[in-house]
Amino acid sequence: MLKARIIPVLLLQNGGLVKGEKFRKHKYVGDPINAVRIFNEKEVDELAFIDISATMNTREPDYALIEDMATEAFMPIAYGGGIQRVDQVERLFRSGVEKVIINTAFVANPGLIRDCSRIAGSQSIVVSIDVKKTLLGKYEVYSHNATRKTGQHPIVYAKKAQELGAGEIILTSIDREGTGAGLDLELVAQVSQAVNIPVIAQGGVGSLNDLKAGVSVGRASAVAAGSFFTFHGKHKAVLLTYPAYEELEKLLDERGSNG
Repeated sequence: MLKARIIPVLLLQNGGLVKGEKFRKHKYVGDPINAVRIFNEKEVDELAFIDISATMNTREPDYALIEDMATEAFMPIAYGGGIQRVDQVERLFRSGVEKVIINTAFVANPGLIRDCSRIAGSQSIVVSIDVKKTLLGKYEVYSHNATRKTGQHPIVYAKKAQELGAGEIILTSIDREGTGAGLDLELVAQVSQAVNIPVIAQGGVGSLNDLKAGVSVGRASAVAAGSFFTFHGKHKAVLLTYPAYEELEKLLDERGSNG
């Protein structure tokens, strides 16, 4: 078993897979069912899907598509997008999802986290925190696919999520998302050290060393990435890929992390 989880996060928009940069300029990169099959072959331990169109259009999750993906997947699937109510969460679990990811709804209705954790257990409830640096260099949480400021610092936000029953946090740097410029390790370390639940670092992974740094320097429990597992080469040709288990095992080995 790996010392830390390495998780592909794929974005859904109107039924297709898309990928952008800094939460903008999304382009179509493929079919989600085909992606699940490819990651099955790559023996990925966990897969996450975020439906950005469900959130922005305030519509229900696409339960039929979600059920198809979960049925096809050999690994646990997490889903986020358009979640605002407990009954939606219950339906997602019935559709085969093992974890739900809540972002925008946490701003308007923090109690949703507590209610969902009571019916499903904290281990199944993930709060997604999208963070941007202000012009003065301070961190601020954004919601609604990084379009609205919340006025809150990520540490305060993360502690609140933990108190209300979240079992994990996905922490994404908006400034680095899709750039391959490396994780914001300062941000990851601050939040990881402030809470007692697992923090999944995301935003900026461009190499295997970035995955390693997220764990060894940022102290994250897991690292997630999109573009790194979606594009190949300087021209960014679409090629869904994932490192071999042995490669990740060696990369994340404690002796490798310390030396």
